[in-house]
Amino acid sequence: MSVRRADKDPDRGPSDPQRIFELLDRHRVDFVVIGGYAVIAHGHVRNTRDVDLVAATDLPNLQRFKAVLDELGAELWGVDAHLLGVELDPATLAEGANFTLATSAGGLDFFNEVPGGVPYSELRSRALELEVRGVTVRVAGLDDLIRMKRAASRPIDLEDIAVLTETSPSS
Repeated sequence: MSVRRADKDPDRGPSDPQRIFELLDRHRVDFVVIGGYAVIAHGHVRNTRDVDLVAATDLPNLQRFKAVLDELGAELWGVDAHLLGVELDPATLAEGANFTLATSAGGLDFFNEVPGGVPYSELRSRALELEVRGVTVRVAGLDDLIRMKRAASRPIDLEDIAVLTETSPSS
């Protein structure tokens, strides 16, 4: 497995979220978008250069997700990622916490554990289903998204919360 080192290559490449969503849809991966693209879906336009998602961790779904990663040429991305010897196979994807990846379509972050998150079945049941250029994309519901952003509490997350709660009557 190849690894793109963040200390040698600090950019994960041009972002093409539509391609990522199309491949996830074509391979029938059960996933929910979190992070910046979820914020955008809830009405706060801001810049983001990667797709953040969680997915069902049953073996058939992770096999389909692995096919997407293969098609995207996914590589672990990080300063010491080359030292880890991690294979992006379904078992590893099921057992790992989070994977920061560089792909031919830009950054892709796969999370199994999200601070402030809920079990995947709950997150999925409250997710919005949106159509993005002919592709169905599930996006974390507003309350779940705000809870995850509060737990992360980075400056960008706090800014997102302020804008999302200002524009939403439900929060």
